[in-house]
Amino acid sequence: MSLQNTWKALADPIRRDILNLLKSGRLSAGEIGAHFPVTGASISRHLSVLKEADLIRDKREGKYIYYELNASVLEEIMLWVTDLKGETEYEKTDERE
Repeated sequence: MSLQNTWKALADPIRRDILNLLKSGRLSAGEIGAHFPVTGASISRHLSVLKEADLIRDKREGKYIYYELNASVLEEIMLWVTDLKGETEYEKTDERE
């Protein structure tokens, strides 16, 4: 995982919105594009950047390509940020009580 590609991908609000859409499950490029006032080519580029950052995966089924979150990369990012913040699992549990 290239952290630079990940931050680049997450820097754009449309790409963050695409990731939020994919939380509910896989979608085709057309289904994703229907949520944004941009061209299909623009959506395609956003999806490409997300794929390069390994934040999403795609799978062709017939004439459609479906996109879904790559949860393992998102988990790695979360662990890195948590480690950077200096929190341990014990501290997080302790704060909730």
